Amino acid sequence: VQLVESGGGLVQAGGSLRLSCAVSGSIFSINAMGWYRQAAGKDRDWVASISSDGVVYYADSVKGRFTISRDNTKNTLYLQMNTLKPEDTAMYYCAAEWNLSTGYEYWGQGTQVTVSS
Repeated sequence: VQLVESGGGLVQAGGSLRLSCAVSGSIFSINAMGWYRQAAGKDRDWVASISSDGVVYYADSVKGRFTISRDNTKNTLYLQMNTLKPEDTAMYYCAAEWNLSTGYEYWGQGTQVTVSS
């Protein structure tokens, strides 16, 4: 399984971006997918997750502003980000196939999101 993120860029505070994560092969059988982010000099933080049956979870910092979704017909994971803040600036990574012991098994290379004030 290979994951390729896109959609990052530079946006002003209050703006929106939509990240995409294209998955090689079918995502129909993938149990869960998620988004993480890592700001410069900081640890990678979990942002949101979605299960195979569409149940979603969000970090408190993005709840109400970000929306995670998956399109099994297009083998793509999305993250709609609204009302962006400078503190959302980070490299965003998608991940797939949750393993209870080791976490997500597959990761993308990341896409940079920069929010200017």
